[in-house]
Amino acid sequence: MSIMAIQRSGLIEIHAAVLLFGLAGLFGKFLALPAWSIVLGRTGFASLALGMVLLFSTRNQWPREGKTICLFACLGMVLAVHWITFFHAIQISSVAVGLLAFSTFPVFITVMEPWWFREKRRIVDAGTALLVLVGLGIMVYPSPFGGQVFSGVLWGTLSGFTFAVLSLLNRKWARQYPPVVIAFCQNTAAALFLLPMVIGAEGRIDSTQLGLLAVLGVFCTAVAHTLFIRGLTFARAQLASVIACLEPVYGIGFAFFLLHETPSAHTLTGGAVILMTALVAMVRRADI
Repeated sequence: MSIMAIQRSGLIEIHAAVLLFGLAGLFGKFLALPAWSIVLGRTGFASLALGMVLLFSTRNQWPREGKTICLFACLGMVLAVHWITFFHAIQISSVAVGLLAFSTFPVFITVMEPWWFREKRRIVDAGTALLVLVGLGIMVYPSPFGGQVFSGVLWGTLSGFTFAVLSLLNRKWARQYPPVVIAFCQNTAAALFLLPMVIGAEGRIDSTQLGLLAVLGVFCTAVAHTLFIRGLTFARAQLASVIACLEPVYGIGFAFFLLHETPSAHTLTGGAVILMTALVAMVRRADI
């Protein structure tokens, strides 16, 4: 296979992964369950699928030090909070609002990274943060304080912030352990962290909901992450970051055709500002 064909294959895998990531947001509407229940199902099935992958993999490096294992467990808790806030944002507002507010995460990374790793600070980072605030303001206007859109933007932005924290913390470990091992450990920790909540929960999950959770965990999480990681092997990280910006676009498209959700002009305008700012932030970060 030629180099060009290999690169094309990598790009297809990244696009497929981002498509699945965009579809994941719709499960917040498909499933009439609390956000924590959806995340428990997602991480539980993802752990099983990733565990099967690792079972047949011969070259895996696992964390052995107690301190590292505890840190991985903490990262799993951050992952759980990230996904709970993400699905909650979608449930109380719309798929578009939740996805677009979550898309602020590259800007959080760009702003926080120099402080965390003692790297050079740039004035342009403050400019990108200001543009994101403008985009969020456009999305919220003219929603009343505490309204559905306002609340959805707040929870979605919190989801973006927690994902940025997770990404920065993973930056160190990604150089020491295979990404699939990291994903398995964090999903397992997240599932174990949420499992005690089942004790006081009311109601039962039927077979249809269980099937949807399996699709979410296996395809939209485990398979999507595997495809994205494989794609990065053959495609430039900068180009992958650009493709990742299509996640809310795919999600909004799915929501329009499957849920008949039509985002407002304010949501689309504010979202466009956020996406363009996030795209610039990721491209600049990849070039440094």
